[in-house]
Amino acid sequence: MSEGVTPRSQDYSAWYIEVIQRAQLVDYGPVKGTMVIRPYGYALWEHIQKQLDMRFKATGHENAYFPMFIPYSFIQKEAEHVEGFSPELALVTHAGGKKLEEPLVVRPTSETIINHMYAQWVKSYRDLPILINQWANVVRWELRTRPFLRTSEFLWQEGHTAHATAGEAEEETLRMLDVYTDFAINEAAIPVVPGRKSNIEKFAGAVRSYTIEAMMGDGKALQSGTSHNLGQNFARAFETRYLNQQGELEYVWQTSWGVSTRMVGGIIMTHGDDKGLILPPRLAPVQAVIVPIWNRDEEKPAVREKVAQVEAMLRDVGVRVKSDLSEQETAGWKFNEWEMRGVPLRIEIGPKDVAKDAVVFARRDRPGKEGKQFGIPTAETGATAVQWLEDIQASLLKRATEFRDANIVDVRDATEFREAIAANKWARVWWAGSDAQERELKEETGATLRCYPVEQPGGTGICFLTGGEAREVALFGRAY
Repeated sequence: MSEGVTPRSQDYSAWYIEVIQRAQLVDYGPVKGTMVIRPYGYALWEHIQKQLDMRFKATGHENAYFPMFIPYSFIQKEAEHVEGFSPELALVTHAGGKKLEEPLVVRPTSETIINHMYAQWVKSYRDLPILINQWANVVRWELRTRPFLRTSEFLWQEGHTAHATAGEAEEETLRMLDVYTDFAINEAAIPVVPGRKSNIEKFAGAVRSYTIEAMMGDGKALQSGTSHNLGQNFARAFETRYLNQQGELEYVWQTSWGVSTRMVGGIIMTHGDDKGLILPPRLAPVQAVIVPIWNRDEEKPAVREKVAQVEAMLRDVGVRVKSDLSEQETAGWKFNEWEMRGVPLRIEIGPKDVAKDAVVFARRDRPGKEGKQFGIPTAETGATAVQWLEDIQASLLKRATEFRDANIVDVRDATEFREAIAANKWARVWWAGSDAQERELKEETGATLRCYPVEQPGGTGICFLTGGEAREVALFGRAY
C-alpha cells in the first residue's frame, strides 16, 4: 500500500478505482456490476446511516422493512413508473424448480409494494400521516457500472410517507431535502446545492423531484440524494384512500426520498487527493491513528506504554482511535497506508516524545510540514485532538465550497455554455427552454439540467438559449 496511485489530473477514473481498492473500501463481486463492501467501507456507510437515521427519527419517522420481491403487476400499475424503470428491472421467473405464474421484480424501489400495504392500513384521516423509512438493498440492472456510484445492487434508505393534504406532502418533501442538505454539509463536508429537478430529470411517477447536487473533484455533478413529491399518482394506482372528517373518501398525498451508498463515492471524490482518501472526521471510521516509532528493542516498552496512555485519553474524549502496533512494516510505510485510508489525524510517538512527555500531530488535509506540529503535551492530547478534528472538518468544507464556487460559470449565450461544459464546469443560466431543447442540449454537450437551485436571485432574466424571458436560474453540468 506504500506505492502511489494514478494522479487525479492524469486519469481521474483510474485514480478513483485505485483508491477505493487500495484503501480497502470495496472489491468487485462475482456478478458483473456488483460490489463487495469491505469492513472499512461498511464502517463509513454505518456512520452515514447513524447520522441520517438520527435525523429521520428526530423528524418523526419510524423504520420498517418491506419485501424485496415485488409482483410485476404492481410495477405496471403506474404508467410513468414502469416506463422509467423497465430497462433496469431484474425479474425472477423461476423459483422452487418451477416457472412462476407471475414474474417477480427484485426491488428497484418500493413505492409500489409500500402503496399496496398503505392501501390496507389507511382507512381514516386518523391514520395519517404515515411516516416510514426503510434501510434496504435495491437492484437496478446497470450496463455501465462503477463501485459506489452506479452498481447493479446498492444499499440505501428510502422514506415513504402518506398525508391528508397536498400542502402536507410538499412540506414533507422539502423538510427531507433540508435534512439531506444539513447532513451533506455538516457531516460529509460536501457543499451540496439543493434544488428542484426539471421535468425530464424527475423521478418516474413523481409530480416534483428535489435533489442535492454535489460537485466532484473533476467538476462533474453527483446527484447525492433526492426527495420526491408523488402527489396522488401512486395512491390512485393502488386505491390508497381515506375517509376525511366530512366522511368523504379521498386519495392520500405521498412522498418518497432516499440517499444511497453513492454518498460514499461522493465523499471520496469531493475530498480525496493524489495520496488517497481524505475522510471528514465526523464520518471517518478511524478519526485518529497512533503510530509508534522506535529504532531499538529497549525503546519499545516505554513507547508502547505512552501509546496506550494516549489512546485511552483519546477514547475518553470520544475520539475513534486506532493504534498501529504491527511490527512488519516501517513507520514511513504506515504513514502512507493511513494517508491512503484517509484517517484525518495521525499521532506519532517515538523515544524523544516519551522523554519530553509529548506527541506529534499530523493532519491529513495538509500534507507535509504545514500540517504537522511537534511537542504537543501528552496531558493536552485529548482536547487538542478534538480541536484539530473540528478544524479539519471545517477546512474540508471550506476547501470544497471554494472549489465548487470557482467552477460554476455564469453563462449568457450558447457559446459560453459550450465552453463551460467542455471545461467540466457547471453552467449557471437563466432558463426558459422546453423539454425538447433540454434534451437537445444533453445530446449535443453531454450536460444535463442538474437543478433549479432553491436559492434564486429573484426577478427575471434572459434565457441564454431562447432569448426569451426566464423566471428561474438553472444549473447545467455533466454528471456521474
